[in-house]
Amino acid sequence: MSDEAQSNQPVPVPVDESHIVATYANFCRVTGTPEELIVDFGLNKQVAGTSPETIQLTQRIIVNFFTAKRLAYALSMAVARHEQAFGNLETDVQKRVVHQQSARG
Repeated sequence: MSDEAQSNQPVPVPVDESHIVATYANFCRVTGTPEELIVDFGLNKQVAGTSPETIQLTQRIIVNFFTAKRLAYALSMAVARHEQAFGNLETDVQKRVVHQQSARG
């Protein structure tokens, strides 16, 4: 294999997962500055039709725009693979609602 072909191969990056913390979030907010992107995560406990409840944000990730672009690409690829295997993910809740016809007797 030539030196040029070898340099095109991705090099695995060693990672240490011994201090990783997993947190569930079903809400995110994206803000930023000209230099950084700020993504806040939290848990939305509201049930449709209830009065608005404050969403407590629990995690904040701050990245530069180069990392944000790589993250956007990685997430896009992961979602595309999931949809290829399991079907389209509809993000509009109203389109996902299954309407039951009332029983008339």
